[in-house]
Amino acid sequence: MRLYGYGPHDHKSLPQTPSEVAAGGELRWHPLRQEWNIYAPHRQNRTFKPSIADDPLAPTLPGGVETEIPFENFELAIFENKFTSLHRDAPHPSSNKILEKSQALGHCDVVVYGPEASGNIYTIGQSKRRLLAAAWIDRYQALLSDGHKFVIPFENRGDEVGVTLHHPHGQIYAFSIIPTVQMKAATAFEKGFNIRDILSGDGSAFIVNKIGDMVAFCPPFARFPFEVWIAPLNHHPGPWSFSDTELEDYCFLLGDVTRRYDKFFERDTASMMSLHASPLGYERSFHFTTQFYPILRDKNRVKYLASIEQSTGVFTVDVMPEFAAQQLRDIGDRV
Repeated sequence: MRLYGYGPHDHKSLPQTPSEVAAGGELRWHPLRQEWNIYAPHRQNRTFKPSIADDPLAPTLPGGVETEIPFENFELAIFENKFTSLHRDAPHPSSNKILEKSQALGHCDVVVYGPEASGNIYTIGQSKRRLLAAAWIDRYQALLSDGHKFVIPFENRGDEVGVTLHHPHGQIYAFSIIPTVQMKAATAFEKGFNIRDILSGDGSAFIVNKIGDMVAFCPPFARFPFEVWIAPLNHHPGPWSFSDTELEDYCFLLGDVTRRYDKFFERDTASMMSLHASPLGYERSFHFTTQFYPILRDKNRVKYLASIEQSTGVFTVDVMPEFAAQQLRDIGDRV
């Protein structure tokens, strides 16, 4: 258990029933898609939509229900996922002539934003977002130093995305491989792709908000309706190289994008958020982005990934990115 806060943590740890992190699972290579996938059947038994009284991410109170947090109060907590997909002691998979397999080596964290049972990246406030960013950076540095090849903090939000715990939280996966998507991105950056280029000139139409050198924008090649990225205009391989000012602006935009989504869709927006920092060894050219994929295409209309998207990987996008950017910009003008 790792605790992060602005002041010393003086709460005593309450007794916990010992439990183990499942280390099962394996990687299997998909020869036609040229990608590794994780097979972790033990995750079928993970916690599924508990009641508020049984919230496993709430503080543990004396005489109350035992939770994952053995303290009466805390600011921000990170612990290893008990239903992990990747593990440092993952077993060696059995041999099979028709399959290429590998150990599911890695690490999976749960990031609990605070003791409150409700909230989001916007409502937790700028101070908590700064603390969250500091925790992300700490885990990036530790996990990359341990030799993991790619680390990705992320958040799933909303029932439509498949969220099973509604207490505000995110996760961090550390991989022993570089996933196909990130490998392709690293190659593109090495070949000269530049984030700044797509935001200059006519690219200004895609900008949702800009604070200093930090920009929130709808990428012109977005795959999801109302997809938004946050990126520094200057090259940074990850948030660990941000200045204090850049980190402050980045955290503000994390909340601002979330606020705009909820205001525009008039509801808690079902979405996915992920931080795309450099894989190990590509820091010189890789440009950090945070990417939001809302799965709504309009108020109460879900963007389903149906046959074409699933079969070919070619997305059918219902909203032009420049129109999405304009709509989300207007939210700011009305607030």
